Amino acid sequence: MLDFVYWPISAILWFWHKVFSVPFGSGSGVSWVLAIVFLTFTIRVLLVKPMLNQMRSSMKMQALQPQLAEVKERWKGDQTKIMEETRRINKEAGVNPIAGCLPILVQMPVFFGLFHVLRSFNRTGSGPGQLGLSIEENRQLANYIFSPTDVQSFLDARLFGVPISAYIKMPGDMYEAFQPIDFTRMNIVFVAVPLIILTAVATHFNAKMSINRQRERIASGKQKSMASAQMQSQMEMMNKMMVWFFPAMIVFTGIFWHIGLLCYMGANNIWTFFQQRWIFAKLDREEAAEEEQKKQAKRATAPKPGVRPENPKKAPKKKRRGSSGNGTLSIDQVVGDGPAAAEDAPVTDSGDPDDAQEGISTGEPPVTKSKKKRKKRR
Repeated sequence: MLDFVYWPISAILWFWHKVFSVPFGSGSGVSWVLAIVFLTFTIRVLLVKPMLNQMRSSMKMQALQPQLAEVKERWKGDQTKIMEETRRINKEAGVNPIAGCLPILVQMPVFFGLFHVLRSFNRTGSGPGQLGLSIEENRQLANYIFSPTDVQSFLDARLFGVPISAYIKMPGDMYEAFQPIDFTRMNIVFVAVPLIILTAVATHFNAKMSINRQRERIASGKQKSMASAQMQSQMEMMNKMMVWFFPAMIVFTGIFWHIGLLCYMGANNIWTFFQQRWIFAKLDREEAAEEEQKKQAKRATAPKPGVRPENPKKAPKKKRRGSSGNGTLSIDQVVGDGPAAAEDAPVTDSGDPDDAQEGISTGEPPVTKSKKKRKKRR
């Protein structure tokens, strides 16, 4: 059913086993454990870029939370409109919520694929998913890309005296596949329990690191908190599940996990710890560089010290209606415009006070000397 997952997982595991068989030997438990560990690292290296994109997308989505909360409040009860507006906001911000799930969607099949491949080295049991093969049939049957010789090498390998595919709740009839049977259930417990505890503790601290960073960013103002109390409550519940529930699930289900699978989980958590520190530092540098660019752009557009900002040119004054060629105003314009127009009118000096008085008393414009002379001649 999931052969498209099982075959690639077994191929990567086979490759690393061949690499470490050179210094440690093909039947060594160290070579098999290192092959599992480097299978983990191979998958995680391929997921570094998607994980980085996921973190960037997550930061953008957190910045968009106030807008999304406003949309939900504005279009309350209209789910179609809420979805349309949410898609529009995400598209404008360049956010793809589905792309952020890619690392998790890839790691889950890898986990179950490795679980199946390790389990398939021993198919002598009669429980669910077992083929009920005899010891000889099991040792002579290939396991995906692994040849029968590789299967025998895996069954004979030991880690602290315990088979790599053994687990605490393994049925007693499956012990027969590991010849000679030089271990007990307590031997498995002594190896598995420390690995279970290590995996659970590492999961706890990795989740706590991520949550503490989020809280520090909110406290510093770099990230906005959830707008509604309901959303904050949901986020707090998710944080508690990551910090306490998931580690507890590892403790309670670890009794069904193979030693090799516990090695995978331990290596995965160690990788996650260092990868998170590197990604957080990289994102902080990118954010600081972006802020510096904004400051430089602001300084570039600001006026230089000691230099007055250039004012826009004033529009030329419009000519007043009714103005004559010699710059005098008609009496209609003076009366219509009131005192302000009279004050703006050009002053003509006839040199004779009586002429000025005559113009005022008759309501006619002042008579200039040239006009007065023409009257006398007439």
